[in-house]
Amino acid sequence: MTDPKTCLLLPLIRAAAETQSDMAWAELVGARAAVGDTDPDLGAAMAARDAAVLRAMLDEFAAGKRPLPEQDKSVFKRAMKAFRKRLKLTRLDAESSLGGGPMSSGRGSGIVGVQPPVQYPQAIWDELVRMGRLVDNEDGTFELPVDQRVE
Repeated sequence: MTDPKTCLLLPLIRAAAETQSDMAWAELVGARAAVGDTDPDLGAAMAARDAAVLRAMLDEFAAGKRPLPEQDKSVFKRAMKAFRKRLKLTRLDAESSLGGGPMSSGRGSGIVGVQPPVQYPQAIWDELVRMGRLVDNEDGTFELPVDQRVE
């Protein structure tokens, strides 16, 4: 069963375009129905099972010429908000225990990466890395790119 709160269409579109397997197409059809996507171009490509059109759409998504599906935008937004909140709380926790005494000004924690919230599947974090919104540290932690950090 597809969870509409965390379902991404992009990886399913990519899988259908690349593998062209019946299972990938069925997953895409089921997910699109579950999230209520109404993109007519995507619907037409799916009805015709046209992998070339799906690949062209993926290229347009990557180039910014076509907006992401509304479902994916909202999932990415919620996931990034949860990630930033976890990072902020982790930093605050570390900073509150680093200072010497109650009269000291404390120190910065130096924490730049955390494990992502588990309520979102790994595919979301992988897609955010692919989009350049996160950096994968290869040890299960992710961090914001240098230009997005708030110290």
